[in-house]
Amino acid sequence: MKGGEKLGIKIGKEFKPSLQLKKLYYIYLLLVFMFAILPWYLLIIFLAPPMVKLGISIPILVTLIFIAYWIPKYYDTIAYKLTENEIVWRRGVWFKMTGIVPYNRITNIDIIQGPISKRLGIASLKVQTAGYSGQARAEIRIEGIEQYEELRKLIIKLVEGRKPVAVETYEEETIEQKILNELIKIRKLLEKSMEIKE
Repeated sequence: MKGGEKLGIKIGKEFKPSLQLKKLYYIYLLLVFMFAILPWYLLIIFLAPPMVKLGISIPILVTLIFIAYWIPKYYDTIAYKLTENEIVWRRGVWFKMTGIVPYNRITNIDIIQGPISKRLGIASLKVQTAGYSGQARAEIRIEGIEQYEELRKLIIKLVEGRKPVAVETYEEETIEQKILNELIKIRKLLEKSMEIKE
């Protein structure tokens, strides 16, 4: 299928998120520092003894440097691939995660775009499958995509015409279900005993 070539996405070839995703992660880091750490850190700087200042400043600085170093490493591990039958994804610096989402299990694709992502011109596609629909987390998030509408249309095109897979649930029976099942059994026994008496 050639629908993704104008996107720069070829069936069977890996593609990466936009470099703007890296910028988004750095902006998130800056916002967390400014609004979650800086307000109480300034109080410590002005009010705490020097040893306390040092004892708190070093771990904060080490953590910020570590995260700033980790962001590009994490970005480099993110990759997606559309094949004829499924979406394949991988990511993870220390803990490698990979997954496959068959097209015949996809139930819907949502576009997620916050205000910062909008300014950067990127969005994420949240792909829900039959096994995950109704849950807060998606089966897969294709993050940092610039031509997100076009990618969504391409995936929908790949999904169309495929026979959906039946989903079995393995949830325990609720008390109401157990009572209903018992009542059905009792009814059948009563009907059977009424037939015998007639």
